[in-house]
Order: sequence, then structure tokens, then C-alpha cells
Amino acid sequence: MSGIVPIAASVVKPSRVGVRMRGMIALHEVTKRFGETVALDAVSLEVRPGVTHVLLGSSGSGKSTVLRLILGLAAPDAGVVSVEGTPVDAESRDRLVARMGYVVQDGGLYPHLSAAHNVALAAEAHRWPRARIAARVAELAGMAGLDADMLRRYPRELSGGQRQRVGLMRALMLDPPILLLDEPLGALDPIVRAELQDQLGRLFAGLAKTVVLVTHDLREAARLGHTITLMTAGRVVQQGTLADLEERPASPFVTQFLTAQTLAPPAPAGR
Repeated sequence: MSGIVPIAASVVKPSRVGVRMRGMIALHEVTKRFGETVALDAVSLEVRPGVTHVLLGSSGSGKSTVLRLILGLAAPDAGVVSVEGTPVDAESRDRLVARMGYVVQDGGLYPHLSAAHNVALAAEAHRWPRARIAARVAELAGMAGLDADMLRRYPRELSGGQRQRVGLMRALMLDPPILLLDEPLGALDPIVRAELQDQLGRLFAGLAKTVVLVTHDLREAARLGHTITLMTAGRVVQQGTLADLEERPASPFVTQFLTAQTLAPPAPAGR
């Protein structure tokens, strides 16, 4: 996680707000502004251990800001963000980030490094022996369906789906208990996207990790999510299973969003 900027020391401690953060990841009354824009408005949510929790909503709803706060890339203006019961602040950030794998759209790979080297970076930083690194890379390649030839290639020589698989391998290299994925399949064509959704579903089930997945795609949320938090304009509209949202909508917006997603054709790749 090189390049992460330090977060401000003004994060509110749980003792100040008098709450007990029990989830693997929890936000309590979190507000975040960027200038005059309110990205999150008193957001509270809890991610239970071992589940895939989907943050669903249109662009600008605040989904990615939640991930940035969990990672310590930004600090809340009010409220508490905690991971494994520990507030995310300047003192705890490095230790907590080491327990999280992060996957972004198109893999976020370093273009001057081979796929295998991209995957191995975190282990090299932790001074793993070469044999251990090679064994772990081979194990992850088998899980991701990539052969040795693909691992020798550079990102520009890989397809979008292959780059995304390499990005997932890199996030899993240190076997973190938490995975954070920010629109990981958003740039892929519908066929590759559906294939990777199925693969991710099997992978998440087998690894039993705590996963937070950001997406605007209802189909993806339905395929992968145990719990869905629907957001708009920086606020949580409803949280529950897809059946909860469909059968017991908390507001007309929930039905409107689900209906629009159901009727809309899949978005073209790259949009």
C-alpha cells in the first residue's frame, strides 16, 4: 500500500462518542466533506466477519469514499471508522492496512513490472524468502486461472480480465482477512464480467474472508453480496439482503433504483 497519505489525527475516538464498534468493519455517524461537497452524511453501517458486503449505488453516492476512509486514505470530519474494533487513525493505520487487500478497477498494476512482480511486491516488502514468494504466487495463479506465461507478461500485454485477476492475486498475496474491491469489474465487457463474477463468488466462498465490494451494478450485487447497503447522495437508504430491498423497500427511491437497474441493459465496457 505504498503511496498512502497519512490521515489527520482528528479522527474521533469511540470514547468520545460513547459507542462500541462490534463489526469487522464499522462506521458510526461518519460525515466526510470535500470542500463544499458532502460525500458522506452521518453514515452508519457494520460489516460482519466472513461475509461479502456490497456498497451499491450510482456514481457520487459515497461508496468509494467509504473504502477510502476504511483504508485511511482520508479522515472523517465527524464520526468513527473502525476495523476489527480499532479506530482507524494515524497510529493504527499501518497495522490495519496490512490486514486488508485492495483491488481497484483494471487492477491498478505498475506498468513497468511483470504480472508476477506486481503480485510479489507486498511479500518482498515483508522480506519473504524467494521460495516462499514463488510458492505463494504459484498458488494464487492456480486460484486465478493464470498460467506461467501470463505471469511473465507486462500489464499492457494482458487483457482487462487478466489484469483484474493479477490485481486480485496481489491483494491476496499476504492472505489478509479483509478484501476491499472498488468497482473491480467496471471496465470489462459483459461476457468477461459475468465470468469473473462467477469466479469471484466461488473464491469468496472458499476463502471465507470479509469482503467489501463497491459497485453500481445490481446484477453484480445480487450475485456476490450477502448484505447490500444502498446509498445515494452520501447517505444510506437501506441495508439488508436483496430480498429485503425488493420486498420491503425503505423508500420509493429503493424501488426506483432496482427497477431502473432491472430494465437497463448492461453498460458497455469502459463506461
